[in-house]
Amino acid sequence: MEDQHSHHEHHEHRHKTHTAKSGKPAGHDHGHGGHDHTAMKMAGPAHHKAHDSMSGHDEHAGHHTENFLKRFWICLVVTIPVLLLSHMIQQWLGFKFTFSGDKYVLLAFSSFIYFYGGRPFLVGLVRELKWKNPGMMTLVAVAITVAYVYSVAVVFGLRGMDFFWELATLIDIMLLGHWLEMKSQMAASRALESLVALLPAVVHVERNGQISDVPLQELQNNDVILVKPGEKIPADGIILEGSSDINESMLTGESVPVKKGKDAKVIGGAVNGDGALKVQVTGAGKDSYLNKVINMVQSAQGAKSRTQNLANQVAKWLTIVSISVGAITFIVWLTAGQELSFALERMVTVMVTSCPHALGVAIPLVVAISTTLSAVHGLLIRNRTAFENARKLTTIIFDKTGTLTKGSHEVQRVIPLTDQYGADEILQYAAAIQQNSEHHIAHGVMRKLKEKNLALWPSTDFKYMQGVGVTGTVNSKSVVAAGPNYFKQEGKPAPAIPAEVDQSTDTVNFVLIDNTPAGIITLADSIRETAAEAIADLKAMGIKSFLLTGDNEQVAAAVAGKLNMDGYLANVLPHEKQSKVKEFQDKGEVVAMTGDGVNDAPALAMADVGIAIGSGTDVAAETADIILVNSDPKDVVQMISFGRATYRKMIQNLVWAVGYNVIAIPLAAGILFPRFMLNPAMGAILMSLSTIIVAINAKLLRVK
Repeated sequence: MEDQHSHHEHHEHRHKTHTAKSGKPAGHDHGHGGHDHTAMKMAGPAHHKAHDSMSGHDEHAGHHTENFLKRFWICLVVTIPVLLLSHMIQQWLGFKFTFSGDKYVLLAFSSFIYFYGGRPFLVGLVRELKWKNPGMMTLVAVAITVAYVYSVAVVFGLRGMDFFWELATLIDIMLLGHWLEMKSQMAASRALESLVALLPAVVHVERNGQISDVPLQELQNNDVILVKPGEKIPADGIILEGSSDINESMLTGESVPVKKGKDAKVIGGAVNGDGALKVQVTGAGKDSYLNKVINMVQSAQGAKSRTQNLANQVAKWLTIVSISVGAITFIVWLTAGQELSFALERMVTVMVTSCPHALGVAIPLVVAISTTLSAVHGLLIRNRTAFENARKLTTIIFDKTGTLTKGSHEVQRVIPLTDQYGADEILQYAAAIQQNSEHHIAHGVMRKLKEKNLALWPSTDFKYMQGVGVTGTVNSKSVVAAGPNYFKQEGKPAPAIPAEVDQSTDTVNFVLIDNTPAGIITLADSIRETAAEAIADLKAMGIKSFLLTGDNEQVAAAVAGKLNMDGYLANVLPHEKQSKVKEFQDKGEVVAMTGDGVNDAPALAMADVGIAIGSGTDVAAETADIILVNSDPKDVVQMISFGRATYRKMIQNLVWAVGYNVIAIPLAAGILFPRFMLNPAMGAILMSLSTIIVAINAKLLRVK
């Protein structure tokens, strides 16, 4: 019998902790005023708070981004007189424009650009040094300050050529590049924004027989609401009246609208079709599925995976290398007999060109995009490191019931084993104790009782036997409903199973009354339509698949054989699942466990990647690393291929960001002098371009 009633097992879970790594923000964030535009931070769990906080953050982020654009336009206008007054530009363009005190006017305009346009970088420098985490802002600020201080000294008598035009164009380009990068990062958050925007602002609530419109934040559990055709469903609930086609695609990735009627569950944020529905609210505000998804997406975006930590480390070292190479470049050119202005220009160019800006964007942007894309396709990532590790999987263990099969056990036969009780009585005795359970078998027995219109007897002394069955007292008699594992546990021989029972497909449940086997109830579970395709796809990816079940050998062998799996593990009790996963790991396999997130909790926690499937609206599968909202084994394949694609994007961005610097730094230092000279403004353009290329590459990520 399949892990009979093991929903109780969650009290014994060994929880895997998935905490976002807290720490100081990475270098690239500092210039954003310390705001991370890739992960939306919400003030509170309730939806209205989420809404307010999201819009508040968005307004702030938008304002912050537009502030860079505003500074760029103002500085660009002021750059025109700076270029006209620069002697170098005049020589290049072959004109002369001088007047008494022109160098002081040039100083005034350049000072405005340095202090106004350079302010975000100077503020970022202070912040990075305060956090002892020098990064992109430190490099830019040092470069523009060196250029500015030297140029001021030239105005007041130092021999040499000022850098004012380079300084002005450099700051313009840095502001524009920064604005473009921030725009890209904000775009990555839009999928999460759109999740928040799924809820309506006003709800039609029925109170005292009257329908009145109330704000969403006033909605409470157990309220009865009216959802009109075409409206968004404001909260999770159960349909009391009406039927309609519900579109849940934005929440579950299920593209086809689902027909739902009385007693069906609906999810807040889904779109109602052409029917009017009366719904009793079961999940408003923080209890809703949507809110849990949003919080999960946020924490996954905020958590740092191994690859992301690597990128942060590389960015930090690159900053140190840039400053060191800049200083060495200055000393080398000066000692080689070049002028002070030439040596300074090379140093400034090195620092600006080698800014690890692209590195700062490379991984966080992929993280933000992949997490939000996953969420809207029904793949919820709770642990980013596990998600990245999905690419290394060699073995996937599937729990049978509810994962590869539909989990809707239907009663096939009720067979009396004695003359004392008839088939209907055996069903009634079984239903009397099963009514206290939430297991698939219990649901099947209760459905059969209802179908036959038999009375449901009361029971007392209910007790759950982990992975075995249930027991209780009915009509003053001791009743047990259990699978073959009961007899194994008691050390008794199991009754002979009649020949008409097909043990390769049917789950057998014994009913014992006063310790005497009184009858057998057989139940059958059908294999999911997509299961065989999913197993075939995994084989094509080089991943082995095994079936894990509490059912007998025949059932396990039949299901594994039909699906062409690599093997099966039968008669496994819930507490043994964990050790089975460990056995595979001890052989050097990288193992994913796929189960329902409740009775498989210890195994999910033990696995390298724990995948909870078929969770529906229950996204609180605490021990799972990844939750697949739809009960579709194909989503396991989709998750692995998307994990691989995400990792590829991260590595591509990392290689580009680091590779660009390997080429750009020697050029900036003047390795090809005198054949080729990279000036500071050109270096800044190249740096901004590398950042934009990385951002575009991240945005090309897709769920297939």
